[in-house]
Amino acid sequence: QVQLVESGGGLVQPGGSLRLSCAASASIFSFVAMDWYRQAPGKQRNLVARITSGGSTNYAGSVKGRFTISRDSAKNTVYLQMNSLTPEDTAVYSCNARPTWGSAYWGQGTQVTVSS
Repeated sequence: QVQLVESGGGLVQPGGSLRLSCAASASIFSFVAMDWYRQAPGKQRNLVARITSGGSTNYAGSVKGRFTISRDSAKNTVYLQMNSLTPEDTAVYSCNARPTWGSAYWGQGTQVTVSS
């Protein structure tokens, strides 16, 4: 059973930055892709950013140019650098890892609150 542990969330002022981490208990190259999702109160969970095993990245339009997904294979960790944060970025951010076969794995989520 793969475990994903997110960290780095918290309270930040508008315009500020945070870096989220997702540490996996298995090699991140064993996954087809690793994603960051977010879910705001009363809203559905949406994909924010993706990095594939080959290193390709994709972003939701609302975060493109502000968020950057990256990885450190030595630490089996995926990061989400979030800059120029706005209150609309407030949500629970969750890490997802998609294996070649079987169901995806989810972390427990980390709360990000953008408020003055």
